[in-house]
Amino acid sequence: MNIKFCGAAREVTGSAHLITLEDGYRILLDCGLNQGKGREVWDFNNRWLFEPSSVDAVILSHSHIDHTGRIPQLVKDGFKGPIHSTHATRSLCSIMLLDSAKIQEKDVEWYNKKLLQSKDKKKKTPRRPLYTSKDVEPTLSRFVGHGYGRWFKISQNVEVKFQDAGHILGSASVQLRFKEGKNWVNVGFTGDIGRPDRPILRDPVPMEDMDYIITESTYGNRDHESAPEQSEAFLKVIKETCVEKKGKLLIPAFSVGRTQEIVYMLDKMETAGLLPKIPVFVDSPLAVNATTIFGVHPECYDDALNEYLLIDDNPFGFNSLTYIRDVADSKALNARTEPAIIISSSGMMNAGRVKHHLANSIGDKKNTILIVGYCAPYTPGGILRSGASHLSVFGKKYEVKADVKIMDSFSAHADRTEMKAFLLNQKKSAKKMFLVHGEYGAQQAFKTYLEEDGFNHIHIPENGQEFQL
Repeated sequence: MNIKFCGAAREVTGSAHLITLEDGYRILLDCGLNQGKGREVWDFNNRWLFEPSSVDAVILSHSHIDHTGRIPQLVKDGFKGPIHSTHATRSLCSIMLLDSAKIQEKDVEWYNKKLLQSKDKKKKTPRRPLYTSKDVEPTLSRFVGHGYGRWFKISQNVEVKFQDAGHILGSASVQLRFKEGKNWVNVGFTGDIGRPDRPILRDPVPMEDMDYIITESTYGNRDHESAPEQSEAFLKVIKETCVEKKGKLLIPAFSVGRTQEIVYMLDKMETAGLLPKIPVFVDSPLAVNATTIFGVHPECYDDALNEYLLIDDNPFGFNSLTYIRDVADSKALNARTEPAIIISSSGMMNAGRVKHHLANSIGDKKNTILIVGYCAPYTPGGILRSGASHLSVFGKKYEVKADVKIMDSFSAHADRTEMKAFLLNQKKSAKKMFLVHGEYGAQQAFKTYLEEDGFNHIHIPENGQEFQL
């Protein structure tokens, strides 16, 4: 068996790991988009480290674009096999891949327009989208949905089981088992590990004992705040910004998972009479559609949400909350001078409507930008996290006068203690463990953290590196 790491190696986005079995059967675990900006990212997304037509099957851990965003490109470039996922991941991909295609079309249109206006346009080549909206439909027809906790065959010799990863709706860890010679081999891929005791979703279910493990490591160098501290801190930020300073609270949040969690928390505050009487806007068509999908997949809910449904049959809606689809209504938010909470995507602030709200809000000291999760260093969110005094948005430089606050406790990624707990039963069984989906410094810290507790044979692969097992 051979494993080749084709993305999210010593970085967070672009998850893709190719397994080639003894008989030549090839399985691609995830097929994610490398998210960010710049020539290097563009070049990465435009080349494959394998031949797409040589892949026999794709298995997805969950629907986030850094795990699924290149699938239409894979199909367009020759892949003809099935795409296996959970039922909820299949539902979410139906809207997320189409949204991704539209964003790419717009980004390329903007780039080419700027190229025509530049003085050195002869030295640059116009870009074409990785794929378009037309490429999404043939991709979705290849999806095969599966439930949690049941083995299913993807070939004569390979079986797969999804376990609930508790990260976002439909997220799963992936267990593979197959025969090589006379021996059974078990390979586990954590996908993104969720957190115990989080709102909406059930807790992560550990995998069975595996021979080889591919695990995420995003927060390998830190622990998160506890849930009670998070709720109190969030309410404090709301009151300071919207009541005391009478400003706007801008919350950049991923449309799937993070937005629903924040809305659910605000809903519970409103039900308890704690939320100040200020308007709340969710400005993201994708988030609106995703919230509808959340409503039709109760099989993913935890006990706490099921109990809350007995007193509130709509945990993602309350009187002062408005979901916005129309572009004109989105633009109107920037003209508002009254206090408000605006939740908009994307979470790293590198795409979507949030960039317009960021440009409108960043220069006013009354406002607050609340960062509620991981942001890659090269994104606007990552730059703000680093404490930058200025930020470029749409090519214009802005002074950062608004407060910038960070609450990593909202993260859907397990912290180092939670990841170790998830992996604990692998300490004796795993012959090798590979750390992916993390910045290199965090991965090195996590490797040391695990080794101090008795884990062995831990590797941090580079992009394109192969291991013969």
